[in-house]
Amino acid sequence: MSKRSHSTGKPFNPETLALGYGYEPRLSEGAVKPPVFLTSTFQFASAEDGKRFFELAYGLREPDDGEQQGLIYSRLNNPNMQIFEERMAAWDQCELGATFASGMAAISTTMLALLRPGDVVISTEPIYGGTYYLFRHILSEYGIDVRLVAAGDDAPARMREAAEQAGAARVRVLYLETPANPNLVHTDIAAIAQLGADLRAAHGGAVTTVVDNTLLGPLFQLPATMGADIVIYSATKFIGGHSDLIAGVASGPRELMVKVLSMRTILGTGATPFNGWLLLRSLETLSVRMRRQQKNARALAQLLAEHPMVESVSYPGLLAPNEPQHALWQKQCTGSGSMIAFHIKGGQAAAYRVLDSFEVARLAVSLGGTETLVEHPMTMTHADVPPAELEARGVGPGLIRMSVGLEHLSDLKRDLVHALRAAEG
Repeated sequence: MSKRSHSTGKPFNPETLALGYGYEPRLSEGAVKPPVFLTSTFQFASAEDGKRFFELAYGLREPDDGEQQGLIYSRLNNPNMQIFEERMAAWDQCELGATFASGMAAISTTMLALLRPGDVVISTEPIYGGTYYLFRHILSEYGIDVRLVAAGDDAPARMREAAEQAGAARVRVLYLETPANPNLVHTDIAAIAQLGADLRAAHGGAVTTVVDNTLLGPLFQLPATMGADIVIYSATKFIGGHSDLIAGVASGPRELMVKVLSMRTILGTGATPFNGWLLLRSLETLSVRMRRQQKNARALAQLLAEHPMVESVSYPGLLAPNEPQHALWQKQCTGSGSMIAFHIKGGQAAAYRVLDSFEVARLAVSLGGTETLVEHPMTMTHADVPPAELEARGVGPGLIRMSVGLEHLSDLKRDLVHALRAAEG
């Protein structure tokens, strides 16, 4: 199946490509779905083929027109991963994708491919706790300078200021999560991408804009169409969608992704063939799942906004038209998603009582699965971030993060109301 219809020339939609693109049944005994290629190594048709495959794998020559990397060894490539990567890149409207063993493997491998000692990374915050730890505690050991600025409406100006302070010629990566995890604040992707272009024009350095699109995409946000260079996901979340796999994915232009893939080959951070197969299964229902989860989340967010024990609710669909965040959300997103962050009156003690009282929602970290999950960011997913730093970004002791699932809405509503009663003590 090609990206475009042979009869009309029109491009197929991502939901259609997720069911057929990149796979030819005749190559697998006519199987409608790709089989699981549980093999470590692949046989070459000839010694010359083996030579050519390795030349491409190690960048010893440029590919001929239309030539793709041949199958060698599942640390480098595998049909299950390759098909998924082609479908994800098509959905992201990028040239090339790469699958990883986890979301953190995707982020770490990409950073190591792009950065060298003396380089500067400027990132929005808050960010996922694992990413924060990588930036604050690991990259610094390799002589990489990481500067953090508050996510939100002022982030582009703050990033520009941070670049000047750090030495604009040293900036190599502009990194952002939008919406931010866990406070769901949006940052202008196009404005950050423009800053990257300005820095490249002024100083000639290779500045890459990297967007963690885990919380909304690829269904409700397409960063590459707004100028982002590399789009990263924890595929464990909505893309995997069933809380039964760990994986990551990155998409971007071929020139950059070849560097990322080369680093993945040497570090061995690729996904397993079976997880590649599971991701293919999950991608087929991504649109249906995320739209149903969004429908449930909208109703729960409204319930929370009207409840007397809830101090505040962060959910894009509740943004008032006069708020700057509303205009930004409408500009770069096509939906609200299914993540909700809400502050309980009474701080951590009250939040814990609520968390311990759910019957349907599961008290567990992660997000994007078919089941509803709730957690306490300050003491769980973001526990490695100093509390004062979290509170400065609106992540306080009373904050609960909810990932809304596919359960029946009436059951979710009753469960939430029941749990909220515990906040009263």
